[in-house]
Amino acid sequence: MTTIPHAYAIAVDPADIDFMGHVNNASYLKWVQEAVVSHWQKLAPADAVAAHLWVAIRHEITYRKPAFLDDEVIATVILEKVQGARAFYETIIRRGEEVLAEVKSSWCCLDAETLRPARLARSVVDRFF
Repeated sequence: MTTIPHAYAIAVDPADIDFMGHVNNASYLKWVQEAVVSHWQKLAPADAVAAHLWVAIRHEITYRKPAFLDDEVIATVILEKVQGARAFYETIIRRGEEVLAEVKSSWCCLDAETLRPARLARSVVDRFF
């Protein structure tokens, strides 16, 4: 199956800048969270968005180059696979053609009411591929 990539524009906020004058590593995690949730909200049907929440289980980040305050940054989110209540993503953060960071992450889908792990219907998952 081919996945539908999702481009998410990132605004570098002055609060993202650390003592070394570039974006702090923790900001990349915030960006990945925002980008993955945006991907979910864009492609999933409204009733599925209302009924489910996502929590991060694991992030593995490879930092390639620093980002700075006035940079135009884009995160490209790719859903690699869904297994049960888990989803596996790759997020590439770029400034133009330059790769700033590559992130592999896994997420758990939760029922919004019970906060227990929940499998998505096949019809929902198919919207992402």
